[in-house]
Amino acid sequence: MFARPVQGRHFFEAVIRENLDLGRPDRVGLLFPHRITRKTPPPLRGYRTRVLTDGVEPSLHVEYKSSHVKQYFKEQRALRTETTINNPKDFYVAKAVSNLSHVRDLGDQVNRKLLEVERVSHQCVLTQDALDRLQRPTVEAGQRTSALRFGDPRVMALFQTITGFAHLPRGFRNRDLRPLVAALLGRPYSASQMTDDLRRLRLKGVIHRIPTTHRYIATSYGLKVAFFSAKLYLRILRPEWPALLPADDQLPRPLRAALDTLDAQIRKIHEEAILAA
Repeated sequence: MFARPVQGRHFFEAVIRENLDLGRPDRVGLLFPHRITRKTPPPLRGYRTRVLTDGVEPSLHVEYKSSHVKQYFKEQRALRTETTINNPKDFYVAKAVSNLSHVRDLGDQVNRKLLEVERVSHQCVLTQDALDRLQRPTVEAGQRTSALRFGDPRVMALFQTITGFAHLPRGFRNRDLRPLVAALLGRPYSASQMTDDLRRLRLKGVIHRIPTTHRYIATSYGLKVAFFSAKLYLRILRPEWPALLPADDQLPRPLRAALDTLDAQIRKIHEEAILAA
């Protein structure tokens, strides 16, 4: 429930953004209250594009085979999540009245998973201990695991693919993740490399193997790690990277100016403490 409708609008703006650059869905749609055809008279001021304003009802649709999840506002106050399972065989369940309770449990699981991903994506800041656990080699279950260092292209590609919402219903396999990682890396990526990376992710607690299968799902901790790393890299570090390099022109670079000021202050502190090189 939202105390003010505008808070729900802000939430959906963030959800749609997450879908575009992190979730990578097949489609993102906005539902308008009227259907526009050739016979529809144009408005007085002409046609304009208006996103998430009065008269527009934002909604999120997730399709899996013949099943469907829809999120929308209920009476401009409540976030409603509806999961419709049109064919139980999508989840390897036979069509029978006796399986109705099991199908309902599956629907509840899908709803909870979607809400968990949305909640974690909005609050994904990691603690220092969590960062240290990733950046350093560790020994988990008697096995030594190499570090998952931030900024490493292979690691960043792994984190970006884990945030894909398409893998939520039944997890992912080696062959599902490998072409996506290879595309983000821009170079060949073998099945053995994928196997090694899945082992690292599992021992670090980022993913969990579904018992008696070769499928994996991201843990709550793993989702936090993936969202935090992907957002920091895609939205802050990569776009602003040119500002960290020496500037050969006079274009405005607010970030570069702030870093120069910080560097000057650090040098001043070192000189006052007689620690300068």
